[in-house]
Amino acid sequence: MSIASSVVEICAEQAGGARVTRVTLEIGQLSAVMPEAIRFCFDVCARDTLVEGAALEIIETPGQARCLACGATLALEEPFGQCECGSVDLELISGQQLKIRQMEVM
Repeated sequence: MSIASSVVEICAEQAGGARVTRVTLEIGQLSAVMPEAIRFCFDVCARDTLVEGAALEIIETPGQARCLACGATLALEEPFGQCECGSVDLELISGQQLKIRQMEVM
């Protein structure tokens, strides 16, 4: 709920008094943020604000890591894993983000 509330607050502040019609969020699969929970909470938090009624688009970004042993890049569905070379020494390179990619105002 607090994440959705923060998104609504940021969008309302950045809109400069204009009505927000669409918000696009980028949510990484490794961010521990559930897109469906954000959808539900977004509508509740947007009530009686400039963001009320705005369409919410969520783009899920897959998790990726780089193996520090061999340099390979691998897809991750969890914030840990093992490279094909056998190493578990991984550096997460994407999938942890939660950001407002864009918003449309009227």
